[in-house]
Formats: sequence, structure tokens, C-alpha cells
Amino acid sequence: MRLLTAGESHGKTLIGVIEGLPSGIVLDEDKINAELAVRCQGYGRGGRMKIESDRIEVLSGVIGGATIGSPLAFAVANKDYANWEKYMAPFGGDITDKALTAVRPGHADLSGMIKYGFDNARPVLERASARETAARVAAGVICKQALSALGITVEATVKCIAGQTETEKQHAAIDEARRSGDTLGGQAVVTVRGMPIGVGSYVQYDRKLDAVLAMHLMSIQSVKAVEVGLGVGFAELKGSEAHDEIFPSGRNTNRAGGIEGGMSNGEDIVLTVTFKPIPTLMKGLNTVDVRTGEAVKAASERSDCCAVEAAAVVAGNVAAFAILDEMLKTFGGDTIGELKERVDRRKRNARG
Repeated sequence: MRLLTAGESHGKTLIGVIEGLPSGIVLDEDKINAELAVRCQGYGRGGRMKIESDRIEVLSGVIGGATIGSPLAFAVANKDYANWEKYMAPFGGDITDKALTAVRPGHADLSGMIKYGFDNARPVLERASARETAARVAAGVICKQALSALGITVEATVKCIAGQTETEKQHAAIDEARRSGDTLGGQAVVTVRGMPIGVGSYVQYDRKLDAVLAMHLMSIQSVKAVEVGLGVGFAELKGSEAHDEIFPSGRNTNRAGGIEGGMSNGEDIVLTVTFKPIPTLMKGLNTVDVRTGEAVKAASERSDCCAVEAAAVVAGNVAAFAILDEMLKTFGGDTIGELKERVDRRKRNARG
């Protein structure tokens, strides 16, 4: 499969095109919109989320609620575009009054300006913004519905925020960060259940399932680490303590996180995703104004204080897209029925 997204944070709409979906996937539009709504929520979100109430508009590739095998195109409109049209319109738009020259540490601002030859960071931040993840969530929920037909589920939960694992302490930390003009990061855990054995491959580096999942998850804005199973915890263990022994009845542990040798081993796939604090701070970090060359405080765009809850939703759906793509690479099938038949056969053979 291939997913292309397009659109800017304050542009007219976000667009997604998924190529390679099998036909016959029954889609529930309400489920897609429900997860889009969850992405807009969470303790610590900012003013933008009071404006947006995301909904998918499917443009092609679906008839009567089921995929037809052709590219599935969809749109998620930006309601805030009404306030930005005079700046962001493709023809006639003028971003002069919205230019950002006090580039923000931790953002794509400075590198993007240099790479694409802009004199301010507005065109960079408009595309680099995490607003793009609305399209990736919509695509992921579509893939989740295909995976559900195969007996596979993908779930994402918040593990911690600013090191805190209890909700009350997380909220207190967010409140304090908001008062001080700061931001917070955290971690989410993505769990994939019902996987057959042998998805991915050991025969080539770019076919390894853990490598593929890490690439997809690392592409999410603010993600700085992806761990499989125990992840960095393996560094503290002996070999006799680290590996999941195999018994006639199966395995009693899952330290490997469901992936060995670049392939699914039939256990739950468990991934821990780490999100850095949001780089846009209300109090601003030290930087340089690229227009004057003077030392200044970084620009303060409207932003969230903490978006880990929303980021967990994004991570789960990004993983769902990657998993379905790898299932299709392993088993093939032009229809969801063909894919299911081949997956079920693998599961039966694995049981002996």
C-alpha cells in the first residue's frame, strides 16, 4: 500500500490517498470520525482544538460503504481556514503578515527555510505541523477495519506524561507546565493482538517488521524513540534473562514484544513510543531572528501544552497502516476475503 497526504495546517483541507487497499473492506464512517474526534481531545490541548471538529469526507474508492480496490481518496477540512484564507489561499494569498522569523528550536523552521529557500518559516511550519496527523489517523482507522476482519486489533494507550503514570499526577504536571508557559512529553504503548506468525522477513533489512514499524512511528511529529518489547531494558539483562523461552504449550513471557528476527512470532506486538515536549513554548526559547540576525526569544504560535493523549491515537493508527501493509506484502490478495483466507490458513498451520 501507499499513503500520500497533502495539506497545510491552516490551508483549506487535508487530503489523503491510499493506494493498494483490497476490495470488500466494509467501512464504518462513524468509527473514523470517532477517532478523529479523540485526536482533537486530551488534557493539555490548545485553542486550535476548540475550532476543529474533524470529519472525513470520502471522495473515491468506496461504494455503498465498501472499498472497491481503486485508490481511496478522502478529505478532512480545516475549519480554521476561514480565518486564514487571505493569507493561505493558493492564489492571492499573502503570508507577509503571518511571517515567522524568530525560528523555534526543536521545530523544522530553520532547516526547512534553508532547504527550500524561504525567507521566513511560515511555509515550513504549515506543512511540518502535527495537524497533518488528522489524515494519518483517518487512514489508520480505515486500515483497522480491514485488520478487524482478519482478527487483528491495534490499541494505543498513554504510558506516562512527564514521567507520571497516574492520571491525577499527569494532570497536575500539565497544569503546572501551562502556568509556567512550558510543555510536556511522554510515552504511549501500541499493542497489536491476533498477528499470525511470519509477517515481515529476516532475508533483507528493509523487510524486517520491527524496522518497518519503527520507520512509520518515527515519522510522527515529536516522536524521538520507538522501543520493541523491553526495548532499552534489554541493555540491563543477561541473555538467560532476556529471551522468551519456548515450551510445548507456548511462551510464558513476551520480552521480545512479538517480533523476532524481523518477523512476527505470534505473540502480541508491543511498541513503546516516546514523544518529546512540544517545541512551541509560550515563554519562548533563545533563538535568532533570521531577518535581523539578532538574538531573540522564539516565536510563540498557538499550541498545545501537552498532546500525548492525542499522540497515542496517532501512533496506534499509524501502526495499523504499517501492519496492514505488511500483511498484504506477506499474504497478498485483491479482496479482503482472499487475504483473510490466506491469513487463516497460516494461523491453522501454525497450530499444527
